[in-house]
Amino acid sequence: MDAQMTFKRYEVKYVLNRRQRDMLVEAMAGHLALDQYGRHTIRNIYFDTDSFRLVRDSIDKPLYKEKLRVRSYQKATGDSTVFVELKKKYESVVYKRRLALPHRLAMDALETGRPLPEDSQIAREIESFRAFYGPTLLPAMLLCYEREAYAPVDGTDFRLTLDENIRWRTDDIDLSGSALGQMILPADSVLMELKSPGGYPRWMVDFLSENKIYKTSFSKYGTAYQQLMAAEKTNGGLRYA
Repeated sequence: MDAQMTFKRYEVKYVLNRRQRDMLVEAMAGHLALDQYGRHTIRNIYFDTDSFRLVRDSIDKPLYKEKLRVRSYQKATGDSTVFVELKKKYESVVYKRRLALPHRLAMDALETGRPLPEDSQIAREIESFRAFYGPTLLPAMLLCYEREAYAPVDGTDFRLTLDENIRWRTDDIDLSGSALGQMILPADSVLMELKSPGGYPRWMVDFLSENKIYKTSFSKYGTAYQQLMAAEKTNGGLRYA
């Protein structure tokens, strides 16, 4: 993966059941192929203020929202590559800035308040975000899930991802730790995301229509935060299995 990347696209989410997922895999044949990473576990650390300002603002569904996270596509080691991502959404269009850094250096900078170990346009945008939210911007939650990512066989710019076993926790927030946590969706649910700079392929439109699958407003981090707040009200916390 490139050290620096910028994305601008629409990202639309759908919650499928297992039967719909299996039907989708059949419908994708000849159109999409699994990417080079296959099925893998993604680990994300979401940064937020001590009052969870970012996620609370996001839940209110403003026209503009933003988030900062660090992502690893495997269990991280000190020198493995992770991605510091600044993600913004304005009027349904997603803009993402991504910077690849060694795990140890990225987390050392983000946890201590020191500058990122790189001087680039993307790094400066991330630093501006950090300066705006101040010193209380720290690791707030770990989100993990198994992902399959698909790309068109004809090379066009359309992506489809399937996320399962989405889980979260607020202790041991570490990309090099376990992937245990509280489940967000029922075990038989799969989160599908369609990512495109414009419209969908015709076969995808037909599949959604024929199976009466409709888009949904769903945020992994937002849903996890709401579960956290509900748990704190009822029992003072959660145990992860």
